[in-house]
Amino acid sequence: MPKEFPGSTQKELIDQERSLRSKYSRLFLGRKSFWGLLKYEFINLFITPVPGALGFWLRRMFYPRLLRKVGKGVVFGRNITLRHPHKITVGGNSFIDDNAVLDAKGSANEGIRIGENAYIGRNTILSCKEGSIHLDDYCNIAANCSLLSETEIRLGKYCFLAGECYLVAGGNHNISNTSAPIMFQPSLTKGGIKIGEDVWLGAGVIVLDGVAIGKGSVIGAGAVVAASLPEYSYAVGLRALRIRDRRELAKTDKA
Repeated sequence: MPKEFPGSTQKELIDQERSLRSKYSRLFLGRKSFWGLLKYEFINLFITPVPGALGFWLRRMFYPRLLRKVGKGVVFGRNITLRHPHKITVGGNSFIDDNAVLDAKGSANEGIRIGENAYIGRNTILSCKEGSIHLDDYCNIAANCSLLSETEIRLGKYCFLAGECYLVAGGNHNISNTSAPIMFQPSLTKGGIKIGEDVWLGAGVIVLDGVAIGKGSVIGAGAVVAASLPEYSYAVGLRALRIRDRRELAKTDKA
């Protein structure tokens, strides 16, 4: 039975009982702290947009003051959006490209954990809504990908997502109450997304909630993965995936 999750960013923004400052702090900073908000605003205004080597150096110096933990040698590009930064961990030697969004939003969630030697491409969005996102070491997420989590998205080591991939852990809505707009009804989740080690998702792949993809699998460009796949799957096509074992493909090629 899908689990219900309340609330969305839009619902919080139209809450008439909260002040504008309270809404801003809740959505972006994630906790009530005047000095914390001042530090957050200073870094976003004067450090985040700085170009060139100076910008890389400044962000390397100042971002650890916002984030939960930052390893050695991390490179942060320009104009990165950070939300609830105290719940974001970035492992050593990782690279976060320009215009990425790291949104760890939630009242009691774990947030975002990025392992060592990972790459987050330009314009890519990692967004939590009371969920968590965990990318293990050496994950490579190309440009313009979106990972949205109301429960959990977990990628194993050496996962590679080509551009425009979309992973959504949750995002479905209850539609049983016809007297209320669908957008104001609770979200439903099937338990999140779990992707094993050494998985390659081609360009534009969509992975839906409740899916587990086994180790060593390859998913062809444009596929919609709505059901779990075993280890070493080679899946191509759209919704109706044609699934074969990669190990069997290797035997066929040798024959």
